Amino acid sequence: MLRGKGFRLASFHEPWVRERHNFDSATGPAEMCLVKRDGTVLGGADALLEIARAYWWARPLVWFAQLPGVRSALRAGYRWVARHRHQLGGTCAVPGHSPEHLPEQSRTSGFFELP
Repeated sequence: MLRGKGFRLASFHEPWVRERHNFDSATGPAEMCLVKRDGTVLGGADALLEIARAYWWARPLVWFAQLPGVRSALRAGYRWVARHRHQLGGTCAVPGHSPEHLPEQSRTSGFFELP
């Protein structure tokens, strides 16, 4: 679905991503990132809102985010979900492991880049 709108997907673990965007080699960024065509890097909820602009059915979220306080609430909500993503649903995604035992690279988020 994202590729159809021109987004390229890449992992923070890929060497070219770390080199090109100067991400910490041990952990990467704390949230998913979107690199716009002009080189601007957006993260977390701001990146999700930018992606939402590409889809007619998601644009109401973009409009809603323009209301006072909404963007801040979306950012806080994104950070909470990102911190707890391995615990959502009451289980860890890796059988036999709790989130604190996951390798750090398993805890990183996605990376998107516009062509």
